[in-house]
Amino acid sequence: MKHLVLLFCLTAAPAFAQSTHNGMGHMHGADGTGHDEVNMPGLRGYDATVEESLEMEVMFKNFTTLSREVENLPNGIRTVTRSSDPAVMDALVSHVVGMTNRVEEGRDPQVFIQSPTLDIFFARTGAIDTEIEVTDDGIVVVQTSDDPEIVAALHVHAAEVSDMAERGMMAVHERMMGQHHGG
Repeated sequence: MKHLVLLFCLTAAPAFAQSTHNGMGHMHGADGTGHDEVNMPGLRGYDATVEESLEMEVMFKNFTTLSREVENLPNGIRTVTRSSDPAVMDALVSHVVGMTNRVEEGRDPQVFIQSPTLDIFFARTGAIDTEIEVTDDGIVVVQTSDDPEIVAALHVHAAEVSDMAERGMMAVHERMMGQHHGG
């Protein structure tokens, strides 16, 4: 079974067509994808569905319920992600399955705040072997590849996801500021 699971691919928020500013919160960015943590406009994408957006919104707004363990393997990663909230866990599992299908189909959601680390996964579909198991301990994902660049990207992305699970949108904001300012 060749596919990839992208935990926290960054595809969430209310429908793309909605207004990106409600008059509250600090906004920045020419496209309106600023620090509006109520509506989370930066989590929308050119090809993200409303359902995907809502799943991501649930996870970001409830990131404090998430915990995660990552083991970097020589040829990939093994992650265990869980939530103390059943609704967040349901959103997480649905997101994992949905993003797996997207990568298999090469359908990049092009979320505004999406990490550039994900680009290689959509460009090289079929390069990752993934095993997913939902257990009492959480969702266990093992991803391996023969492509050293994919393996390196899996390691980086796993660390990015862990940072988001630990710190929520703050992790995303800091990563994006580093990208825009050469850091």
